[in-house]
Amino acid sequence: MRYLHSFVSLPFFFLLIITSIQVKPQTVVAEFGNHEITLNEFERAYAKNVGSWEEAENDSITDYKNFLDLYVKFKMKLRDAEVRAYDRDQSLIDELAQYQKQVGVSYIIEKQINEPGIEQLYNRKKEEFRVSHIMFRPDSSGDEAARQKALEVLDSIKNGASFEEMAERHSDDRYSAVNGGDIYFVSAGILPYEFEDAMYTLQPGEVYAEPVKTRFGYHLIKVTERQPATYKIKASHILISFANSEGKVDSAAALQKADTVLAKLKAGTPFEDLVQKYSDDTGTKPKLGDLGYFERRMMVREFDEAAFKLKVGEISGIVKSSFGYHIIKLTDKMEFPPLSEIRDNLKDTFNKQRYQYEYDQLLAKFKKKYNFTINDEAVDYLAQHSDSLRFGMVHPQLSEISDRELFTYADKSVSIGAFLDMANKNTKITGKAIDNNDEINNAINLVCDDFILEEEAMNLPKTDKEFAQLMNDYRDGIYIFKIQEDEVWNKVKVDSADVYNYWEKNKDKYAYNERISFSEIFAKKDTIINQYYAWLQNGADFDSLAMLYTERPAMRTVKGHYQLQDVNASDFSQEANKITKVGTYTEPVSFAGGYSIFRLDDRQPPRLKTFEEAKAEVSGEYQEMFSKKLEDDYINRLYKRYEPEVYYDELENAFKKGKGD
Repeated sequence: MRYLHSFVSLPFFFLLIITSIQVKPQTVVAEFGNHEITLNEFERAYAKNVGSWEEAENDSITDYKNFLDLYVKFKMKLRDAEVRAYDRDQSLIDELAQYQKQVGVSYIIEKQINEPGIEQLYNRKKEEFRVSHIMFRPDSSGDEAARQKALEVLDSIKNGASFEEMAERHSDDRYSAVNGGDIYFVSAGILPYEFEDAMYTLQPGEVYAEPVKTRFGYHLIKVTERQPATYKIKASHILISFANSEGKVDSAAALQKADTVLAKLKAGTPFEDLVQKYSDDTGTKPKLGDLGYFERRMMVREFDEAAFKLKVGEISGIVKSSFGYHIIKLTDKMEFPPLSEIRDNLKDTFNKQRYQYEYDQLLAKFKKKYNFTINDEAVDYLAQHSDSLRFGMVHPQLSEISDRELFTYADKSVSIGAFLDMANKNTKITGKAIDNNDEINNAINLVCDDFILEEEAMNLPKTDKEFAQLMNDYRDGIYIFKIQEDEVWNKVKVDSADVYNYWEKNKDKYAYNERISFSEIFAKKDTIINQYYAWLQNGADFDSLAMLYTERPAMRTVKGHYQLQDVNASDFSQEANKITKVGTYTEPVSFAGGYSIFRLDDRQPPRLKTFEEAKAEVSGEYQEMFSKKLEDDYINRLYKRYEPEVYYDELENAFKKGKGD
C-alpha cells in the first residue's frame, strides 16, 4: 500500500509544482472590445515605425501617446476587417498570393544567396594567400585527358617531386610557370570560385588533394603563404627612371642616383624634399610623391610586395620595377571598413564570381524538395512533333499536343501548352530548337525555376518568422486600404454645386498675392551682357535680343518671358520685382550663374480669385474635408462599438527594459 500511495501522490505533487509557478501577466496599455494591446506589442510596433529600438528609446512620452492613439485606431480597423470576413474575400486572397510570390522570390534570393554569399566574401577578404598553381588546359584530346595528366603530375608531387619544378615543366599557364606556378597574393573574389574554395582549405605548404576544375581547365593548387590582409595602404614614392636626361636608357646611372637619394634619406633629408628634387614621376611629384590609397595587386608586383611589407612611416630600400627604381614610404594603412560601407562593391564582385553557382545549387535543392520530375516520354513526343520549329514560333500542332503532361513538381502538373506559352516569352530560350531534346530539357529547367521559387515562397511563412511577419504586415495594409476604399473613397462624391457653395462661403481664402510677369536676357559672361545692354540703350528690341541670344536653357523660344507669378515665387520674380515701372529694364546684374537684364512686363495687385480660377483648389480642399468627415464618422462608429480604453500611465515603462526582455 505504501508504494501505491506514493504512486498515486505523484500527479498531485506535479500539480502543486505547476500551480505554484507564477506566470507574470503582461502590462496592458489599451483595450477595445475583448482585445488587448500589451506593452510588448506597443514597443515592437513603435520601434518598427521609427526605425529601431534605439531610436524609440530616445523619444518622449508625448510621442508614445500619440502613436498609441493611432495604433488603437489601426487595431480596431483590423478587427473590423476580420468581422467583414476580408480573409475570405477571393480578390484579396489572390492579391496576397501574387504579392507573396513576387516578394517571396526576391526575399529567398536575398536571404539565402546574396546575404550569406556577401558576408562570406567579406570575411574571406580579411585573409590573403600567396598561391601557386599548375594548370592543364584541355586540348584536342579532350577534358578527361587533361584531368588524367593533372592526376599524374599530382601523384609525382605526392611522391616527393617539387611542385615548382612540375609547374615549370607542365603548366599551361606560361606566365606563372616561369615562377614555379606562383600567381602572387590573392584574396576572395579574384579567382574562379572553385579555385577559391579549395584555396581557403589549405595552410602554407599544403597542396590540394585533387585537381580542381574551372572554366580554364584543371588546376593543382599550393598555398605558400596565408596571412591577415590589409584593406588598403597609402604610400608615396620617389621614382628614378631608367632613362637619362637625353632619353637614353642608362640603368647603371639610374641605380647610382637612387643610391644617392637613399643615402640622403638615411642622413636625415626629408622624404618630401627629395621627391621635389629627384623624382621622375611627374604625376605624383606635385603631390610630394603621394600615390593615394591602393589595394593589393593594383601596383606592379615588385612595388606591391615591398610596399605591403612596410610599417607606417617606414621607408623601403631601392625597389626595381619595369618603370625604374623606387624608394617607397608607407604613410597609412586602412583597416577593413564595416560590411555596410562596402556591401555594394562586394555584391558586384559576388554577382560576377559566384551568384550563378549559388543560384543553381539552391534551385537544385528546391527541385529535390518539391520532387521536380521531367516526363522524358513527353519530351520525346514534343521533339518529334516540332520538326524545324524554334521557341518563339507558333506551334502548328499546339491543339493536338497541348494537354500532355511535360513535368511535375509539388504534386502539380505542367502541360506542354503551358510550358510553350512561358518558354516563348523567355528571351533566354527564344530561337532555340524545339525538335532537340537537350534544348527542350534546358528550356524546361529555365522555365521551372520560376515555378519552384514561387512554390518555396508560398511555403516560406511556415519556416521563416521574419517573412511571415512581412506578409502579415502586407495583409494588414491591404485590409486597411480596402476599409478606406469602402468607408471613405468610394463614398466621396463631389457635386459641382456643393463645391460652388463651399467657395461662396470661403472665397476670402482663395486670393492672389501681388503678381508680376517679366522677361530676362541672360549671358554667362559680363562682356557679352554689357554688349546686349548697349544695344538696348541704342534702341534694340528686348524681345528680339532675348529670342536670339539669351543663354537660359529653353527660354529663347518664349523670348525669355516668365508668365504671371507671385512676386515671391522664385529668386527670378524677387529680382524682377525690384523694378518699379512696367516696361522698363534693369542694368546688367550678377545673377544665377551669370549676368541678367530683367524687364518688368506686367504688375497686378492682390485680388480674390474667381470661382473658375479657384475651382481646382476648392474641389481638392472640399474633397479632403469630405473624406476627413467620412473617416471621422467611421472612427466614431468603431469607438462606439469597441469602447476602447487607453492606459497612458503604463507608457512610462515603455522601452525601459532591454530589447530581448
